[in-house]
Amino acid sequence: MVDIAKSIEWPAGPARRRNEPEPITSLPAWLDHLAAHDRLAVMRSGIGLHFELAAIAKRLDGERATLFPKPDGHAMPVVSGLVSNRAWIADAMGVSAEQVLARFQHAALNPLPWMQVKSGPAQEVVHREVDLARLLPLPVHNEFDSGPYLTAGLLIARNPRTGVQNVSIHRCQLSGRNRLGVLLLPRHANMFFEMAERDGAALEVAIVVGVDPLTLLASQAIAPIDCDELTIAGALHGKPLPVVKCIGSELRVPSEAEIVLEGRLLPNLREPEGPFGEFPQYYGERADRHVIEVDRVTQRRDAIFHTIVGGGLEHLLLGAIPREATLLAHLQRSFPNVRNVHLPRGGVCRYHLYVQIAKRQEGEAKNIMLGAFAGHYDVKQVIVVDEDVDIYNPAEVEWAVATRFQADRDLVIISEAQGSKLDPSTRDGVGAKMGLDATKPLAAPAMAFTRIRVPGEDQVEVERVSAPVAATQWREAIKS
Repeated sequence: MVDIAKSIEWPAGPARRRNEPEPITSLPAWLDHLAAHDRLAVMRSGIGLHFELAAIAKRLDGERATLFPKPDGHAMPVVSGLVSNRAWIADAMGVSAEQVLARFQHAALNPLPWMQVKSGPAQEVVHREVDLARLLPLPVHNEFDSGPYLTAGLLIARNPRTGVQNVSIHRCQLSGRNRLGVLLLPRHANMFFEMAERDGAALEVAIVVGVDPLTLLASQAIAPIDCDELTIAGALHGKPLPVVKCIGSELRVPSEAEIVLEGRLLPNLREPEGPFGEFPQYYGERADRHVIEVDRVTQRRDAIFHTIVGGGLEHLLLGAIPREATLLAHLQRSFPNVRNVHLPRGGVCRYHLYVQIAKRQEGEAKNIMLGAFAGHYDVKQVIVVDEDVDIYNPAEVEWAVATRFQADRDLVIISEAQGSKLDPSTRDGVGAKMGLDATKPLAAPAMAFTRIRVPGEDQVEVERVSAPVAATQWREAIKS
């Protein structure tokens, strides 16, 4: 259990709750925290790595993280579902649920340089002979996945020109004793690889498995190029993140990590990878992808392997919260009356965006939609609502559309725009954007959009006014 320490005062942004423990900086400490709050389920030994483990983890998705000792007899345990609930993420940050986005925004804007240490648990054991299937308990998750995958690894690479690191998560398919097929989307890691490949060189990478929840979340920050996400992790912790230098490269990795795979993205080589169950709840297709050759593996003595079930809540939330924080900051720069944003689960926490505003003038909602589409190419549908609509309740948003939206005047459609290549309804990532203005007209009659409410409904104490008889005795109750 993490000891209770004095409260931490942040220089700006939401303060941590008083009497909270120091930030958790390792996976074992986070498991202690989850267990203490009845959020961890420990399975029997020997659960199968082929589907069975993922089936159990997905059944408990969002309710409990799951720990699997000796899966398929493998000595290394597996854990899944570490951040599969928004409330847990708020807990890890030490703030209320309403402050999560502001806390993440503050960390992204005020990164803390990492602190290099001479040694750390991540390098207690070094494997120079690499057989990934033997060293790691790699599960198969979804029905048509092409094989075992490493899904929770933080891929760290350096800009070949500047030396600044980037941290991101990519699906990595086991394709040989020391080979992984990896999907690189058009983002910073792919840019770094293209720089190296143009020079005919491999790109050194490290894949880090098993970190604390805030470092995991920081890896998904939508940050500018040459912003090392490990510095955002430090800001979330409130102190520099301890890192160690890789044995075979200049890369720095979290010293408290469970496992580190050191290797290289090979130039001028592509091999088949996929299909793999992705966040849109469909399979990413099979195609020739990039290849990583792993040169060595380091680990803690008693390492725990973290896996993220493809398409599960952990997968969705890790992408949602950093995107929400980035989109909120992006919109508020031009529209200070934007109050909040939410990427709902029904839009796979990527494609649909709800925006809550304090409306100032007609037409403004459409400008906000255009700003949201420019904020991230994944955003496919934007619904703008008033302050009285709870954007965390999909039924409330649907009600606003039902009663405040008319398609002939409140609908925006943009054709042939860049979208997600993992959206199967697009044409190689090219599709349409749709915006819905579900706000009230400013000039509407006062009672036209006044929401009905029963006075006192929020204050009534049902237990106090209930009769002291069983409901089955209702006939006797009305006669007495």
